[in-house]
Amino acid sequence: MKWRKWNNILHRDIGYLTVGLTIIFAISGIAVNHIADWNPNYKIEQSTFDIGPITAVSEEDMVRDVLQKLNIDAEKFKSFRPSPQKLQIFLDNQNIELNIQNGRGRSEVIKERALLHDFNFLHLNHPKKIWTYVSDIYALALLFLAISGMFVLKGKKGIKGRGAWLVSIGVLIPIFFLWLYKYL
Repeated sequence: MKWRKWNNILHRDIGYLTVGLTIIFAISGIAVNHIADWNPNYKIEQSTFDIGPITAVSEEDMVRDVLQKLNIDAEKFKSFRPSPQKLQIFLDNQNIELNIQNGRGRSEVIKERALLHDFNFLHLNHPKKIWTYVSDIYALALLFLAISGMFVLKGKKGIKGRGAWLVSIGVLIPIFFLWLYKYL
């Protein structure tokens, strides 16, 4: 069998194998690219409340009183008093800050973004271990797809014609932005 036929077969089959990972890495990549505009991993919901003055004396009793008034059932928490009239409470997925004297405060509930948090977890290689090798194999597969893709078509639509121009443009784009942002 000729090399081009094998190239096309492998390009097609490896392309099919990488579809799932490509979708995950592409969605995560877009999300992470915009990290300055939003948090791609967590959604933070803020609200205000007024539960009236807190009369407890000890910090732990104050925290328990606040949590009871806000209908929050939490055994584990940390707290901090940045000033005599302020109390901050830190729960697993929620932060509460309030004025002890008047009972007004705000709450931030932190929730994982469905799927996106998981995609970013994989894309940023948080699992480490064997996932590192899966990601390396995926990167090698993308490298193969990029190179083999240049030789799928023959003639003026292939690498000897239009393909040469498109590959050149594809190489020049990152070089231009590297020059623009790093060396200019």
